[in-house]
Amino acid sequence: MHPTEVIEWLKRHPEVSSLRAAIRDLNGIARGKRIPVSHAQKVLEGGLRMPVSIAGIDVWGEDIVGGRLVFETGDADGICEWTGRGPVPVEWTPRPTAFIPVWLALEDGTPFPGDPRRALAAISSRFTALGLTPIVAMELEFYLVDPAGERPQAPISPVSGKILDSDSVLAVRELDHFHSFLDDVYEACAAQDIPADTAIAENGPGQFEINLLHVSDPLKAADDAVLFKDLVRGIARQHGFAATFMAKPYGDRAGSGLHVHFSLVDRQGRNVFDNGTEQGSETLLHAVGGLLATMPECTLLFAPHMNSFRRLRPGTHAPSGVAWGYENRTTALRIPGGDPKARRIEHRVAGADANPYLVLAAILGGALEGIEHRIAPPDPIVGNAYSRDLPDIPPDWASAVDAFEDGLVIPRIFSRTLQQMLVDCKRQEMEAFAERVTTFEYHTYLETV
Repeated sequence: MHPTEVIEWLKRHPEVSSLRAAIRDLNGIARGKRIPVSHAQKVLEGGLRMPVSIAGIDVWGEDIVGGRLVFETGDADGICEWTGRGPVPVEWTPRPTAFIPVWLALEDGTPFPGDPRRALAAISSRFTALGLTPIVAMELEFYLVDPAGERPQAPISPVSGKILDSDSVLAVRELDHFHSFLDDVYEACAAQDIPADTAIAENGPGQFEINLLHVSDPLKAADDAVLFKDLVRGIARQHGFAATFMAKPYGDRAGSGLHVHFSLVDRQGRNVFDNGTEQGSETLLHAVGGLLATMPECTLLFAPHMNSFRRLRPGTHAPSGVAWGYENRTTALRIPGGDPKARRIEHRVAGADANPYLVLAAILGGALEGIEHRIAPPDPIVGNAYSRDLPDIPPDWASAVDAFEDGLVIPRIFSRTLQQMLVDCKRQEMEAFAERVTTFEYHTYLETV
């Protein structure tokens, strides 16, 4: 969209009295400002400024103690450049507003390498240089919960008036119970140009999955995903629920994933993963090899939070080992069947709590590593991958941070700036969790030991 089209859109929507302009930080959280509609031109022309350190603050919004971006640069401002999307209408606030996505540049106009969207753009440009275009689709799972209380509880059905108390995978009746909420989600997706496809009831009570159709621009795919998460949370509140994309809100229920499907097409529009067979092309196999080789180093991007690792356990519909297979949902990488022309890779490691920009950058970067270095994968797994002795995905948060920090391939995928920012951010978050004693610890130990 051109800036003049944005101004014209705002003139046609006088009900929009304010705008939000924001970047996405390392945790995928929108950080920005509310501005009057009369200042829209300033945002579109790069006149909005924010500290570049805002991209690397922790999940609570706190500066990183001793962080280099704050103290070594004097907490310098960066330029908020318009991404070209929007204004994105937001109808679930008390008064209608609109969102203008921006990303960070340095004072001299060069992209700020610690911005997650910039990291994905850098990987995408490497594919463009090879004459390849990633075709990307995402599947996002989430739970609706009762907003009352500090702990999540399954929502009350708007139809029966009863609390959902059982797993209802693919139950049409659960979709019907929440049809008003889902109708509003689809309407908002259409207004925001998010290609929402099928919705299903997933394994947990109040858990849903909505698929986003494939697009030929990884940046748009990630933009769609972060906007989708925002609108689901906003519309849920309108309907008296809360929506959570936590990886594992219930210890004894299914976790929520962010599954990524992708293929690659050449300049002639041919899928380079397709060789007319069920096995797929040599390029597909090399991409699989690269994804497996880089998976331990990249796990922090797929599981960025303490809670993330509650999901990555054997037998929980989420992968725990570094493996791949054809039509095998127990593996980290699945090659779906069907028409060879649609041959693709499904990456099943990331949780719904992950930052879509960093997830896609890690996946596409890993695939590119395999293609460029012709990395051959091990044999595909047939049957239950959980029962096999496989190389492990890092089993906990600290191990994932260490693997990301020490990774030999990470500097070829991400900038040193982003790598250090993420490590510093996650170490600060780990320290905060380590300092807090849980209620369960008190119940277990207080008068026992």
